[in-house]
Amino acid sequence: MTNHPRHRLFGGDVDWFTVLLWFSLCIIGWFNIHAAVFDPEYPSLFNLNTNYGKQSIYIFSAMILAITILIVDAKFYSSISPILYAITILLLITVLIVGRNVGGNQAWIPIGSFRLQPSEFAKLATCLLLARYLSAQSTKSPNLKNLFLGAIIIFLPVILVLMQPDTGSALAFFALVFVFYREGYISGAWMLFGALAILLFVLALAFNPWIVVLTLAAICGLAIYYFRKKIKIIINVVILFALSTIYVFSVEFAYKNVLQSHQRNRIDVILGKIDDPRGEGYNLNQSMIAIGSGQFWGKGYLQGTQTKYNFVPEQSTDFIFCTIGEEWGFVGCMVVIGIYLTLLLRIINIAERQRTAFARIYAYGVACILFFHFAINIGMTIGIVPIIGIPLPFISYGGSSLWSFTILLFIMIKFDSNRKGIV
Repeated sequence: MTNHPRHRLFGGDVDWFTVLLWFSLCIIGWFNIHAAVFDPEYPSLFNLNTNYGKQSIYIFSAMILAITILIVDAKFYSSISPILYAITILLLITVLIVGRNVGGNQAWIPIGSFRLQPSEFAKLATCLLLARYLSAQSTKSPNLKNLFLGAIIIFLPVILVLMQPDTGSALAFFALVFVFYREGYISGAWMLFGALAILLFVLALAFNPWIVVLTLAAICGLAIYYFRKKIKIIINVVILFALSTIYVFSVEFAYKNVLQSHQRNRIDVILGKIDDPRGEGYNLNQSMIAIGSGQFWGKGYLQGTQTKYNFVPEQSTDFIFCTIGEEWGFVGCMVVIGIYLTLLLRIINIAERQRTAFARIYAYGVACILFFHFAINIGMTIGIVPIIGIPLPFISYGGSSLWSFTILLFIMIKFDSNRKGIV
């Protein structure tokens, strides 16, 4: 009996389960965009006069992109990473010159009726170049020089995105810090230190800085008393207290002099420092009403009153999760969150089974970017993080967002399908 070699579509073993998760999120997004901006005059999901009709085109073109990515040789993505990074940097500079200002952000380049958002593609380019650079150092011991040069790859697009100014997109790049942790450039102690810095940042915003400093002084005083016979520890505690004090007042300074007024107001609403249901708190208030009104099972498809009567702003983009909550209820929310968590766990599993440092680092970069968008977007709609305006991957309306996340994911799928032979 003759053994015939198993046919491998697209030159490798494609992880079709991950593809199915991606497709499920795209379809969920399409139907919820239809519900969010439904127009009785154009009921068809394919009517190009509507956002849901345009989204059908974006999804179809994303499928073409996905197939193309799986056909192209995996080595191509490593070799093109510096060129792609350079192109996105040029686009980020271009958008500052000719970009269209929407909602206070000059983040889009108008191309006919379509608007290209370079910052979305910059995340993809940064992940690829960072993976290429760090994988080239994989045979060496992690050091500060490599960490510094890797950080520059991230900070260059961050600075340009902040100039738009698009704080939400800029913050997404910082999620890549977990890549440095996985590759041994940052220790667990530094990650813990970073978490404490974030906690101190929130406390400095929520309370009077002097109260925070006096609390730190009391804690440090107790530590000094407990370790009174250990001079080295006492010196470290004193240094830590001094740095923490400087940090707290730096947060206060940045809050008053760096953030724009509407950003400060949004943070104040989240922290409960001001109650502004008709002003800066309007978006959050309507978002939570919409999600809460769905209760357990939801109101049903196209039955959401908060959505139907346009009470929720940006309901097909940044606040698309409100439509899911109102029309599909707690059950629908848990299904969507479950799909996302399954996808993220799948990506981490894919990352760990890679045979090359390049593919592994890139896969972790994909996980970081998707997790940040997923967690922050849903968090801002339910009032646990400030509203910073970022899309929900594969679900929010928009071509730039859908295409960039699709390319980001499918390059990883291509690496995994060909993991026995990529660079």
